[in-house]
Amino acid sequence: MPDFVTDGVITTLSRRSVRDLIDQLAAFVESKGAIVYARIDHAANAQSVGLKLRPTEVLVFGHPEVGTALMQERQEIGLDLPLRVLAWEDENGEVWLTYDDDEWLAKRHRLGRQHAAALLMIETFMSTLARSATQG
Repeated sequence: MPDFVTDGVITTLSRRSVRDLIDQLAAFVESKGAIVYARIDHAANAQSVGLKLRPTEVLVFGHPEVGTALMQERQEIGLDLPLRVLAWEDENGEVWLTYDDDEWLAKRHRLGRQHAAALLMIETFMSTLARSATQG
């Protein structure tokens, strides 16, 4: 269950470090047959230019079959695909997982009801992903 939802963004507390959380997410994504396209370590990038940033990483992933079906209806959803999650540490040392809400994606890109199954698949995948990676 998310800790909060704001403007189409779901955020939930994790018991893992940022690195462990992203490792767990990547393993989960691949175990479900999806593709991990990128892992971006914003803190390392900040450090490379002499700046400081608390641990912050993005995982970019998806499944071409699901994404393509949505882009065939509204190609501009490619701006938000592949999917991504953000793991970040706040000023208190707590780690959070943040990702886009599927209903927000549907509304933003005016996806019709014919894509309800694909959107439900995304919602189920993302909530399962979040639950599996943030608990334990």
